Amino acid sequence: MITLDQAKELTIGIILYHVHNRNADNTPQRWRVNGMVKTWKRDNTRVKVPLKYGLYGYDYLTENDLDLVCLTENEAMEEK
Repeated sequence: MITLDQAKELTIGIILYHVHNRNADNTPQRWRVNGMVKTWKRDNTRVKVPLKYGLYGYDYLTENDLDLVCLTENEAMEEK
């Protein structure tokens, strides 16, 4: 799982590994940051990170979902 400060430091192209979703070979799904991280001036605890996974899948990572992704594949395998 990543922290709020780590989420704010993410840049385009960084790969995140999902804790629950798995590929066919039981490796964690890879989600790539594909846009600028959005933060709020009035509320420092909010963050919104655009992600892409698979061929057509897009989603956002928010402050509520930070426990679903890890920075390394080994961390994601241990979390499950």
